[in-house]
Amino acid sequence: MKIRQLEAWPIRLPRDLASATGTAGSPTKLAGTGEGYRWSAVYPCLYSTQFETALVRVTLENGLSGWGEAQAPLAPEVPCEIVRQLLRPALEGAEFDGTRACLERLWHRMYSTMRVRGQTGGFMLDAISGVDLALWDLAGKLAQKPVFELLGGWRTKLAAYVSGLAAEGRLEAAERYRGEGFDQFKLFFDTPGEAEFLELLDGLPAGCRFAVDALWRFDLAAAQRFGLELDARQALWFEAPLPPEDAQEHGKLAASIATPVALGESYRTRYEIAPFVREGAVEVFQPDLGRCGITEGLRMAALVQAPVVPHVSIAMGPQIAAALHFASALRNCTLVEYNPQVVALANHFLREPIEIAGGCYQVPQGPGLGIDLKADLLP
Repeated sequence: MKIRQLEAWPIRLPRDLASATGTAGSPTKLAGTGEGYRWSAVYPCLYSTQFETALVRVTLENGLSGWGEAQAPLAPEVPCEIVRQLLRPALEGAEFDGTRACLERLWHRMYSTMRVRGQTGGFMLDAISGVDLALWDLAGKLAQKPVFELLGGWRTKLAAYVSGLAAEGRLEAAERYRGEGFDQFKLFFDTPGEAEFLELLDGLPAGCRFAVDALWRFDLAAAQRFGLELDARQALWFEAPLPPEDAQEHGKLAASIATPVALGESYRTRYEIAPFVREGAVEVFQPDLGRCGITEGLRMAALVQAPVVPHVSIAMGPQIAAALHFASALRNCTLVEYNPQVVALANHFLREPIEIAGGCYQVPQGPGLGIDLKADLLP
């Protein structure tokens, strides 16, 4: 069976600009006014005022198609153009039988298109990952099995932690989700100072555990000081504490505090994460399936050999479903991120919603990724 066609679409959907923080995945208040891209008021990062992602579809010569998605919270046209201009000539006409060997061969073929030209990360790998998810969706459909079964997975329910709570009313929201069966939360360190944020942590409902996402805002000395405060509160993990390029500093931080350092969303291949592994810096591994794909994500997890907690950021159905199938197959993965606004938006475009109840995801059971997009609703 040959691959007949690769397609990609940039997606932009409105988000609630009035509430800016925690809506459809945004972790921060945005500085300035107007549409488009705006600088974060807290973190050294640019964000969109809209919900942006990139959808990918791969179709075989018999008409069977699979859906994938590239993590594309800004400039989704870029990975889409990479799919059209660079990956399409590499894959269209290639044989596809849905085996693991075939999937790995096609990943390497895509990776090789620009490897000698230095494009081994960033948008290039986002595009590759979107296609990779679509190929896994196809593999499951050919075998008439869900992807988690192809991967040797067995769990159909996965515990979730809640992220993306808006800055205003965060404690009240946590109390509400506690009543729905959730007892683990991730809070973005989005207050001006540490004392205010620590007071917020201390106000969480009794019996809840928490992780903290700093989005790269600390230097080493400040991270060590703040990490000791997290140690005293038995935090689940300290996520993205330092600039994401610095493996050595992350290693020093991990060695100096008891709270596990969590990394992964910034890294798309085993080559990128390897320096952090050598420094002992990855104590919780957070792969983003829209950036690393399933094929490379499995190789990264094998290299890291730490507890795995998939990162789920701005995403529609293919990314979320891929994270669940991936998590189901890994014995050292028992927890997946849940941003209620993101999942609600994704479900609007799915014929059968991704289910979450009692603090747990239900892994989709249908062939492939187990999702069916309402393509007629997409912009």
